[in-house]
Amino acid sequence: MNARPTLLGVDLGTSSVKVVLTDPLGRILDQASEAYPVRRPYPGWAETDPQAWWDAIVSAVARLNTTPGQIAGIGLSGQMHGVVLCTANTTPVRPAVLWSDTRSEAELDLYRRLPMPVQARLGNPITAGMAGPHLAWLRRNEPDVLDRARWALQPKDWVRARLTGQVAAEPSDASGTLLYDVSTQDWDATVIDALEIRRSLLAPILLHSGVAAGTLTPTAAADLGLPAGLPVAAGAADTAAAALGTGLLVPGRTQLTIGTGVQIVSIVTGPGTHDAASLPTAPSPSASSYAPTEAEAPVTHLCRDSTPHGWYAMAASITGGHTLDWVRHLLGATWTELYAAADRQPQISDPIFLPHLVGERTPYLDSRLRGSWTGLGANHTRSDLLYAAVEGVAFATADAFDALPGSDTVDGLLLAGGGTTSPPLRALLADVLRQPLDAVDVPGASARGAGLLGAIAAGLATFDDVKAAGTPAATRVAAPTARSVVLELRRTRYRQVLGQLASPG
Repeated sequence: MNARPTLLGVDLGTSSVKVVLTDPLGRILDQASEAYPVRRPYPGWAETDPQAWWDAIVSAVARLNTTPGQIAGIGLSGQMHGVVLCTANTTPVRPAVLWSDTRSEAELDLYRRLPMPVQARLGNPITAGMAGPHLAWLRRNEPDVLDRARWALQPKDWVRARLTGQVAAEPSDASGTLLYDVSTQDWDATVIDALEIRRSLLAPILLHSGVAAGTLTPTAAADLGLPAGLPVAAGAADTAAAALGTGLLVPGRTQLTIGTGVQIVSIVTGPGTHDAASLPTAPSPSASSYAPTEAEAPVTHLCRDSTPHGWYAMAASITGGHTLDWVRHLLGATWTELYAAADRQPQISDPIFLPHLVGERTPYLDSRLRGSWTGLGANHTRSDLLYAAVEGVAFATADAFDALPGSDTVDGLLLAGGGTTSPPLRALLADVLRQPLDAVDVPGASARGAGLLGAIAAGLATFDDVKAAGTPAATRVAAPTARSVVLELRRTRYRQVLGQLASPG
């Protein structure tokens, strides 16, 4: 009797890779993960050696409980916005520049000089950490390195090239680069020329994330212990893959994920429509309480999802698990202890924590924002500092949520794993956001989405099959309580402190 086919899903995160085995409709059969370092050689920089990604993938796949002949295809998910400069044979010419890297602040002036219609068709905030500004910085500061590169790829596109020997981009990642015209759904030549980068650096864009983009080469197959010739899907950006993994495929639900950063996503009907066109504007960096004022750029993202024609809007904060991990190490706390600190009644006199250690995206678009504990007294304890840290991340999440198009009509958020599995954190988020929270039992939503894309590329499933399977069952895990009243007062104080300590505009 032939063994049932399985799919390999590879989710390339910021600090670790997760690999899963799934059946054709996404049931996770086995999983493994492997960490790698993020290097920060200078303030504002964030880099990783792509070879470390590959080594981690090989190591993680080796720990899966599988018979190689069972695997029928490979799907991919990956961290967004980064840049891998490589030669024609995919050899990196420098470390990858990551989404949390903010060195390209000065290069944003190149974007701000563009006519507003050109800026608008990018569909995303003009902010450091995106692939376009990264490339502009490299053009100005490492022109010899850029000249040695044949390709500038998104992280998971580099992994796919390493798997297949074929170089390509795909819409869900391309649309988040500040190099992509959401109206024509192609690279924007005007922007590329303004940045003075070679158009040939950017790979041709495939139709969607489920397209078979090549097959596993003998060399890559030998590294992974798999048979050569397996179909490899184009793959998706991690946010789009997570939406697929949790069944967030049609308008009507909003999903919250806290990983290294915070992502709040809703499916929308596309550019120029009521739920995607009127994107909010950035709060003034000099406002005392960061009250929204008029500005030129939107603060939320509009990107293609993993399906052939879908779109999503996203509020993205970079102050999630990265900040909490810093606090945890600084105060010598375990994750359990950190989250348990949130399980108490807040006091007006508690310290206020600003979690913006490396700047912020939604809604402030300010890479110069920095963190603090404010209002410390001799009576405060280590537990008070831990509580304030978790609360500060919850406040930053609420600021991002409020900026999302249609957030005022949302009635309940869907939690998709990551750092949102802790009951005390869930309860705090429900109170701060004033929203009931439902959780879906999908450990590793992005990895599951990658596995589903592998099934689609291998011809074992279709997007219609995934939609017909429906959203995984959701369970109510938290609802707002009377604590919301005190937290609203503390959030007002948080926003006042944020305005007072913000960098000048």
